[in-house]
Amino acid sequence: MTKRCLILVAISFFATAALVAQTKQEDIMRSMELANDYFIKKYPDPGKPTFVKKERPSNLWTRGVYFEGLMALAEMERKMGGEKFDEYYKYIYDWGTAHKWTPRNGVKTRDADDYCCCQTYLDMGHPEQTEKCMDNLLSTRNVPQKQGNGSSSGSFGDWTWIDAIQMGLPVLTKLSAMKQQQGDSDYLRYAEQGWQMYKASRDSIAGGFFNRKEGLWWRDASFVAPYTTPNGKNCYWSRGNGWVYAALVRAMESLPSDPHHKDYLKDYLLMTKALVKCQQSDKYWYASLADAQDFGGKELTGTALFIYGMAWGVRNGYLPAKTYEPIVMSTWDAMVKDCLHSNGFLGYVQGTGKEPKDSQPVTYDKEPDFDDYGLGCFLLCGTEIVRMINR
Repeated sequence: MTKRCLILVAISFFATAALVAQTKQEDIMRSMELANDYFIKKYPDPGKPTFVKKERPSNLWTRGVYFEGLMALAEMERKMGGEKFDEYYKYIYDWGTAHKWTPRNGVKTRDADDYCCCQTYLDMGHPEQTEKCMDNLLSTRNVPQKQGNGSSSGSFGDWTWIDAIQMGLPVLTKLSAMKQQQGDSDYLRYAEQGWQMYKASRDSIAGGFFNRKEGLWWRDASFVAPYTTPNGKNCYWSRGNGWVYAALVRAMESLPSDPHHKDYLKDYLLMTKALVKCQQSDKYWYASLADAQDFGGKELTGTALFIYGMAWGVRNGYLPAKTYEPIVMSTWDAMVKDCLHSNGFLGYVQGTGKEPKDSQPVTYDKEPDFDDYGLGCFLLCGTEIVRMINR
C-alpha cells in the first residue's frame, strides 16, 4: 500500500471514529433531555414545596441532588450549543431565587441534608448564605453534641451516616475553590473542615465506616460488623457507597490544590477496585453490594453514581481507559435500555431509605417516593460520560 493510501485510510478511520463519538454524545444528550423534560413538565414550578407524606421545601436534599445533575447538564448544553440551556438555567435560577439561595432550615443548620442544595448555589455564583452556613460549621467544631447514630465532638463528628459525605463535602471544597479564586490566603479553611469531617466518618465514628480490607463503606453505626445480611455477609448499601464515591469525585474536581487530594484519590481507587468486583452480569450494581441475594436486581441510583465516578477517573487519567471505558459505556447503554421509559420516566430507582430492604420492590414501573435524586444521579452520570468521550 502506498504512503498516500495509508494516509487516506488513516483519515477515513479517524473521521469514522469522530462521527461515531459525535453520534454517541448526541444519543446520550437526548436521553438526558428526555428524562429531564419529563421531570420539568411534572414540576413546572421549581420553588413549590414537595409533598411525600408531608410538605417539605424544595431545597431538601433529594431536590439538591437533582439540581447537581441539572447544573451539570445545563453546563454541557452551553458548551455544546444546545437549545435547552436557557430553559434549564432559568429553572435552576428560579429554584435558587425561590429559596433566597439559603440552606433548608437556615444558615445555622448543621445537617448535611439541609446544605446539599448549596452545591448548586455556589455553582450559580450565589455564595453568601452558604458561606454563613459553613462558617457556622467552623465555629462549632469544638462544641460537644450528640447527633444521629454516634457521639459528635463538635462539627467534625456531624456526618454520622455516609450519605452526608456527598451532601456536604463538595460544598466545602467548592467554597474553598471560590475563595482561592478571590485571592483569600486562608481559602483552605473550608476544605480542611471537610477533610476533618470526612476523616471522622471514615475512621472514628463507630470505629469508622470504611472497611479498607474490602474497599466498601457501612452506611452508619447500625450496619458496622458484626451486623450482616440475612445470608451472613457484610451489608454494604449500593447507593450509600455511591454517595461516597460521587463525593470523592466532586471534591477532587472542585479543588485540585487541596492538600488532601491524594488521600481522597487513594480511597477513590480502593473503592473502584472493590466496586468492579461487585458489578453483576446484567451491568448493574444491586442494592446490597456484597450479597446479590439480598434484594438483588437492577437498581439505577447506585449504578449511575458508580459509572459517574468511573467516567471521571478515565477522563482524568486515574483509571485505564482500556479497562474502564467499556464498563462505563456498556452500563450506560443498559440503563437507557432497561430504565428509561419512552416518556422520560426512570424505572428501577430505589426509593429513600438506608439499606437494601428499603422501598422494595424496585421495578421498571414503580414510582419511588421521591423521583428527583434518581434523575440527578442519571444526569451526573450522562454528562460525565460525554466529558469522558471529549477528553
